[in-house]
Amino acid sequence: MPLPTTVPTRQLVTIADSTIRIPDQDCLIHLQFRRFAGCPICNLHLRSFAVRHAEILAADIREVVVFHSSAAELRKYEGDLPFDLIADPTRTLYREFGIEAKPRALVDPRAWPTILRSVATVSRAVRRKEKPAPPSNPEGGRLGLPGDFLIAPDGRVLASKFGKHADDQWSVDELLALVPAPETRP
Repeated sequence: MPLPTTVPTRQLVTIADSTIRIPDQDCLIHLQFRRFAGCPICNLHLRSFAVRHAEILAADIREVVVFHSSAAELRKYEGDLPFDLIADPTRTLYREFGIEAKPRALVDPRAWPTILRSVATVSRAVRRKEKPAPPSNPEGGRLGLPGDFLIAPDGRVLASKFGKHADDQWSVDELLALVPAPETRP
């Protein structure tokens, strides 16, 4: 299947039951594909975006994060994030954007340091009763790979990254470096 170079206009419903438009004619969209609700790696990654959310907004980027979990599961684990969260338990968007689920998501040694760090971070939060324990049998499984897309207001995909393992996604700094100068934006 060919991967998208432009994204057709669509409306998505967030876990807060609001409707958002992609592409957004007023700003860039960073469309992130994560794994399951409660995923320790995803949680650690998204917290790094949450603490720098003001910088991301200042760069005229709207964060939209897709999980292959139900809205109810997302509200339980990720509902406090300051982003638009999209539930895609049937993986419709994942297929459309070419995001895969492979065993290499967790077996790649490059992911292991983050797996250990994220499990330790989530374990502390669970012990302090700040977060529920991650699901032992997550909706959609554990083997999803991450994906990132930077989408212009006209729908063009300005940049994309297809993760090779569970911790292979853009950092905030990498995302901000991809933002075109205002005078060159579509």
